[in-house]
Amino acid sequence: MSVQIYGIKNCDTMKKALNWLDEHGIAYEFIDYKKHGVDESVLRAAISAHGWESVINRRGTSWRKLPEDVKNNMDENSAIRAALDNPSLIKRPLLHTQNAYHLGFKADQYTEIFK
Repeated sequence: MSVQIYGIKNCDTMKKALNWLDEHGIAYEFIDYKKHGVDESVLRAAISAHGWESVINRRGTSWRKLPEDVKNNMDENSAIRAALDNPSLIKRPLLHTQNAYHLGFKADQYTEIFK
């Protein structure tokens, strides 16, 4: 199974997810938003699967720093533009396995994904 995991290396949730994958011997490719940016096709696929409201982390510092008019008028297209400009807005980790995109990290969820 081809596995890509997207996020920011210094994020605590990312560290938990990467440790889980390592502990379970699952090979993966890590794509760091800070170094590589975010691939628009991956972002669009994740939003298509989960909706922009789930993909964009509206509880983080990056969201709070956005101007009120941007937050209040966000839709799918503006969410994509905002996330391309500031990948820290994307919920982490974003895990891609075969044709599925998974958001966030919970050990039991990963156990289910990698049965």
